[in-house]
Amino acid sequence: MAAPKEWKKILYEDQNKPDNYVDDKSFLRELKKNKHIRSYEYWPTVSDSGCITQQISSVCIFVVIFMYMDNKQLKPDELFIVTTILTIIGYICYVKLENSSNTTRSNRTVCDDMKTSIMFGGFSFSLSPVLVSLTETISTDTIYAMTSMMMIANILFYNYSADQDDVPGTLSLNAATFASICLASRLNTTWHAFSIVLFSFEWFALWPLLRHRLKTIYPKCNNTITVVLGLLALVFLLSTTIPGAILFLSIHIFINFICPAFLKILQVRKNNIYGPWDEAQPGLQNVKSKSS
Repeated sequence: MAAPKEWKKILYEDQNKPDNYVDDKSFLRELKKNKHIRSYEYWPTVSDSGCITQQISSVCIFVVIFMYMDNKQLKPDELFIVTTILTIIGYICYVKLENSSNTTRSNRTVCDDMKTSIMFGGFSFSLSPVLVSLTETISTDTIYAMTSMMMIANILFYNYSADQDDVPGTLSLNAATFASICLASRLNTTWHAFSIVLFSFEWFALWPLLRHRLKTIYPKCNNTITVVLGLLALVFLLSTTIPGAILFLSIHIFINFICPAFLKILQVRKNNIYGPWDEAQPGLQNVKSKSS
């Protein structure tokens, strides 16, 4: 009798076997473990996790600024002057960083940016009387609850690994804008509402652009920004609520130091298996590289 023909892993020849058949010899031979494991180091992971605490610190600083204005500890004209000066300085730094980097520059000019800022400021100031009386029929507790949910959404949906054009993210920015409008409706005057809305746009829309640009060009600045924002938020919280400051510090330590340690510990225990039972995946990247 003729010896049985050896099975081959091909589809162009009829071997009287189903298409998903695999013989015993090649089944275990093709089994692979932890094929696509990515190696993480502790301190680089700590540095990368700082972008999360930076956003949390930004939210805390904005909330404390609102509390200062609500308690009449901060005047709206003082907030407007200080934030405007800082925004101008930040814009100059951003333009210089864009000119010194090798990235593709946008087609917008300084004149275009000035027109946009004037238009936004004019619309915000004209709508400020409406914002003051926008939520008169809604209780303050409901406003604060909606603000809390929107601030959490701002943190969760922020594009932490986004490109320059995607920072900070549409959903995250809309959530922060909605929260600032809710808080502005609890203030006393039109000037208060205008100042806090303008500050929210500068803080949640413009500041992330400069922060991302600094991180891209000077990666070592990321740790400095994390420490400065964290200390600033901690000092602000200590001046208003000590339990809130303790909670913020605990979250800061947990995200920046404990979570990377968990990731490194659990990475050793990771055990993924790959074999002939997996679905075939075409190597599109290899095809593109060969065609190019």
